Amino acid sequence: MSIELLAAEVAVPGEVSVSMKGHMLQVSGPLGRTFQSFRSIPVDLEVGKGLVKLRARGPRKRDHAILNAARSLVRNLVEGVVSGYTVRMKVVFAHFPITVKVDGDRVVVENFQGERSARVARIVGGTKVEPGGDDVVVSGHVKTHVTQTAANIELGTRVKGKDHRVFLDGIYAYEKRAGLP
Repeated sequence: MSIELLAAEVAVPGEVSVSMKGHMLQVSGPLGRTFQSFRSIPVDLEVGKGLVKLRARGPRKRDHAILNAARSLVRNLVEGVVSGYTVRMKVVFAHFPITVKVDGDRVVVENFQGERSARVARIVGGTKVEPGGDDVVVSGHVKTHVTQTAANIELGTRVKGKDHRVFLDGIYAYEKRAGLP
């Protein structure tokens, strides 16, 4: 009985350069440079001219799932350095007006439900956060950093000790898309 190994390919545009050193994949493009470690992901990577080839290490369904996850990681890295990612968030309040400020690598949310102390959310990586009016725009060239920063902001304004169905104050994501604002 022969064993068929699973394989996949990711096309790389001309303005993007991809290199592999050990287990570290480096992707450079017009918007910046990013790295991804494949040390703990059991997939074999081969970087060619204009193409990244991925090969699973086994024939099982689990290996196929890991291969598809790795292919998505590589595709997101390549797409990110070309067009970037944006998450738009809405500031929602009923009575106490919420103030959102950026202080270094932190997002500071003041006057949340009339609280005296500010709530703080961490900005991950080189993500940019731009508060303006009732909107907060989170953008960057690494998808995992952008979405994790948006999740940190949303979780930082979670209602505690009250009925969350009644007290709907917070900052919520309403649009996620590829491309910078």
